[in-house]
Amino acid sequence: MKILTDLVARILFIIPLVGFGFGHFANAGAMAGMVPIPGGVIWIYLTGAAMLAAAVSIIIKKKAALATLLLGIMLVIFALSIHLPGMIGAEDAMQSQSAMAMMLKDLGLAGGAFFMSGVFRKEEAA
Repeated sequence: MKILTDLVARILFIIPLVGFGFGHFANAGAMAGMVPIPGGVIWIYLTGAAMLAAAVSIIIKKKAALATLLLGIMLVIFALSIHLPGMIGAEDAMQSQSAMAMMLKDLGLAGGAFFMSGVFRKEEAA
């Protein structure tokens, strides 16, 4: 039963990663304006590739502790550097609410990634 729940949990966790990862490639031009540092579209492609790489690492359980730790850090950076300023500087309540939802989504996924990193670290040490 543990093996089944472990597999289901990993699959459910990577579904948004795969969707967001491919979304970064499909919408890179539109997303580039949200990047708070120079390089725009390059960072969109790089972070999309990082999400897809993390998803592969999680599903095959190779270097998964490191992948989920780095994923969690990346998602916290997204929440604080993109979504929090978007929430604070929003022109209306709807934009603020949308930015807050994205920030909370990234923080929730980051928490899950950090938790998985600890689990994978224990498994890799055994």
